[in-house]
Amino acid sequence: MTSLTSTRRSIALLAIALGGFGIGVTEFASMGLLPDIARDLLPKFSESPETEIARAGTLITMYALGVVVGAPTIAALGAKASQTRLAFLLLALFILGTLASAFALTFELLSLFRFIAALPHGAFFAVGSLLAARLMGPGNQGKGIALALSGLTIANIVGVPIATWLGQNFGWRSAYLMVAVIFAVALVLAFFSFPRHAGDGTRTAGSELRAFKNVRIWIMIAVGSIGFGGFFAVYSYITEVSTQVAGLSTSTVPWVLAVLGIGMTIGNMIGGWASDRNLTKTVLFGFSAFIVSLVLYTLLASSKVGLFASVFLIGITQSILIPSIQARLIRIAGKAALLGAAVNHSAFNIGNALGAALGGASIAAGFGYLSPGWIGIGLAASGLVLALVSLMVTRWDKRADRDTVGIDIVNRY
Repeated sequence: MTSLTSTRRSIALLAIALGGFGIGVTEFASMGLLPDIARDLLPKFSESPETEIARAGTLITMYALGVVVGAPTIAALGAKASQTRLAFLLLALFILGTLASAFALTFELLSLFRFIAALPHGAFFAVGSLLAARLMGPGNQGKGIALALSGLTIANIVGVPIATWLGQNFGWRSAYLMVAVIFAVALVLAFFSFPRHAGDGTRTAGSELRAFKNVRIWIMIAVGSIGFGGFFAVYSYITEVSTQVAGLSTSTVPWVLAVLGIGMTIGNMIGGWASDRNLTKTVLFGFSAFIVSLVLYTLLASSKVGLFASVFLIGITQSILIPSIQARLIRIAGKAALLGAAVNHSAFNIGNALGAALGGASIAAGFGYLSPGWIGIGLAASGLVLALVSLMVTRWDKRADRDTVGIDIVNRY
């Protein structure tokens, strides 16, 4: 790695971030294109638009399911592989799955291809985080994770609005074609810049999966699944709150989402920096601040200023948690670091489904569009309690490393 020039190292880091950018676009742009997809592929759309758009929403579920299934599976199967070669393979799978989605002729095929396209999602962020940590040097695990995730947060500011506009004006297939091009560029950059690292022949799928015997892994998965659910309880219905509660026009909603994306980008950088200094305090502070931001949202989002300010704070505080929780999972997983990094994204997508479902249930029960905010507070508070339980279990385990300065996995994985 020391033989890498600064230019090559910068290009390699750009390739990792660009892959994350493509993931962010393909995951979140699909939400804005559901009406266009339903209109094109569901023949009963003209008879019952609302019902068919709701059916099209299963595409989001299929993608989330693909992430949940693919993250631990690919991490286990790729345990002994070279991280560099695994990254190439994952980017190639992204390209194939996204191109297949663009050319799907039926809704059923599109659902299948969205599942396939999601399989490498968690594993790519995992291997990207580990590679970025290698490239950035010892003591930079948190920063490496944040860099790998930076593309995901920036996608919410730039990529998703562009892909949505492209899909609305030139057909939804064009949005997926755009994403395939992004992944292709990332693959080319990665091929010419990534350092070649040998795999670890001592690792096997079985040895990787044995990490699941560690109860601390399951506690942290629950922390992410439930805690992140607080974010998605709010995010899933932000459009309705913006237009029906705060009184904004539909054309203003992208600005609300952009403010959220800016907050996420800032929070991701803070989370990566802070995790390298004190991982425990970062997790606890992140959850506490996240809960406060959700309270402010629930109380103030009925006003325009309150909506923008609280959404910005939610973006920052929630994104502080993502790299810090992933760093803690890597630490707890020990030698199964790839698996630990990958399951964070499974947890994130479980939180997606959980938060959206509970938030929708509260609205359907007649509690109003702001009621998911209270759901989010409850989920985030539960995540904080579980995080405290995780820290207590770690302290009881005399074999655990002290939870202070971020560990250096660069030289041992």
